[in-house]
Amino acid sequence: MTRLWTGKGDDGTTGLLYGGRSSKASPQLEALGAVDEAQATIGVARAEVAAGSELDDILTSVAGDLWVLMAELATAPDNRAKLVAGESLVSEAMLGGVEQHILDVSARFELPSEFVVPGQDRPSALLDLARTVVRRAERAAVPVASDGSLILPYLNRLSSLLWVLARWAEDEPLPSRTTRVPTP
Repeated sequence: MTRLWTGKGDDGTTGLLYGGRSSKASPQLEALGAVDEAQATIGVARAEVAAGSELDDILTSVAGDLWVLMAELATAPDNRAKLVAGESLVSEAMLGGVEQHILDVSARFELPSEFVVPGQDRPSALLDLARTVVRRAERAAVPVASDGSLILPYLNRLSSLLWVLARWAEDEPLPSRTTRVPTP
């Protein structure tokens, strides 16, 4: 069986994409961890919706985008030139895709004009939770995003998308992945 650890991080550092190491306590790794947590939280929300549904497809797409965003965060500034747009660097197309999802979904229903109390149903509550984790990731990325990077705009739009998706889920209940047995 292949070992699942190398032991190289036992000194409190982690390897970066294209070389170099960084302290696990650095702002760079804090931002990377926050985005990783955001992606996992989106996965929890995704687990509540029907496989193959439009919402499942949107959440799968943004989770993939977050892999690209994490690659950018996991690269030392002196290796930034090695990044490839859309593969290891957040691209204009990725940002535009999230913006288009916001426009498409929000056009389907009337957006609330007042504050919303999360928790109307499980999928919308999980989408709201994912939104708050993305906001935290955005804040963590502020000190480490390179000049000209689209990391911050992407995370900002992603949190807006998750808010719109949560309202959509409340407005039009979405089919669940699991079958629930009604109680008598």
